[in-house]
Amino acid sequence: MNRRNFIIGGLGAIAAVAGGGLYFVNRPEFGDLPSGSRLERMKNSQHYFTDHFECLTPVTVMAEDDPNVPKENRLVAMAKFLFGDKSELSPPAPMISKKSDLKSLPPNEDLTIWMGHSTIYLQLDGKKILIDPVFSDYASPIFFINRAFEGSNIYRAEDFPEIDILAITHDHWDHLDYPSIMKLKPKIKSIVCALGVGEYFEQWGFDPKILHEEDWFTEIPIDDRFAIHVLPSQHFSGRFLTPNPTEWCGFAFITPKRKVFVSGDGGYGKHFADIGNRFGGFDLAIMENGQYNLAWHAIHMLPNETAQASVDVKARRVMPMHSGKFALARHAWDTPYKDLLSESVGKNFELMTPMLGETFYLDGNQSFDHWWTRLT
Repeated sequence: MNRRNFIIGGLGAIAAVAGGGLYFVNRPEFGDLPSGSRLERMKNSQHYFTDHFECLTPVTVMAEDDPNVPKENRLVAMAKFLFGDKSELSPPAPMISKKSDLKSLPPNEDLTIWMGHSTIYLQLDGKKILIDPVFSDYASPIFFINRAFEGSNIYRAEDFPEIDILAITHDHWDHLDYPSIMKLKPKIKSIVCALGVGEYFEQWGFDPKILHEEDWFTEIPIDDRFAIHVLPSQHFSGRFLTPNPTEWCGFAFITPKRKVFVSGDGGYGKHFADIGNRFGGFDLAIMENGQYNLAWHAIHMLPNETAQASVDVKARRVMPMHSGKFALARHAWDTPYKDLLSESVGKNFELMTPMLGETFYLDGNQSFDHWWTRLT
């Protein structure tokens, strides 16, 4: 059992003892496991083994056998996560932000906006794309777990224009947020996800015809000018106790003018160099950087690994994500930014650090300050 499922599972057991267990596990946001024709299709994937998906190179989520990682049992780990010192896990003041008016953005400009954690808004070749939208106050089914930083939830569903493409990297609570999805539902024209994840959307009442649900290394042609590639990452999945029931992924968005890579969650591996060689590099790579720990760095990169992965995919510019909203690990909230800045020195990419909500025009020559230093 992985760390996150252990914590949620333990809390679910507590809820059951308290008499609310049946309601807890039957809430729609948990979803049901894939079945029927979807499951049969999953079984045809070379990345699916009996009843679960595996990474290209199988990894252990928790490095329990690594002699360099301090040992602690799961009860101690959960106690630290729930009740340990949180003084540096969140900013000492509300998050700095610069909210862009999404409906008035120039429609033909290629641009991106980081909206906190891994929520990304993209405009490419006239398409409006939203990745992993989470606008809830908690990235968890438990109301007191994984609370968003004060001031980090500046966007709501009503702020968005129609969304041409909703792209979901995987089914974890901090990436697939049921309340946000349901509020956005009338605006979503199509959905792109990896194998199995479409089950949630069908259960939540979305038309299967708008689903593009594919395996790693699959190209999804959106039109004759625009394609999305579903790509591997080194991570895991599951919203409750069943491990890895759906596939996780990164994406490449390819237009005649632009190539953008989104890493999704995941640890460092040779797949980054393979992706860089496959696509010949990227104008922009939006890379995971945050919520890491030596104990699980096989499935979340440390900042030095984020920098190396950015080199491997041959990115010209790099924008970090997976930080700045939730404290899912025990590092200080601003450490990912400080360490990636240091690790990027001398690398052959430009590190771009727009503040939350700030528009980053991909054709422009913008520069961004180190906004996190204003909150310390």
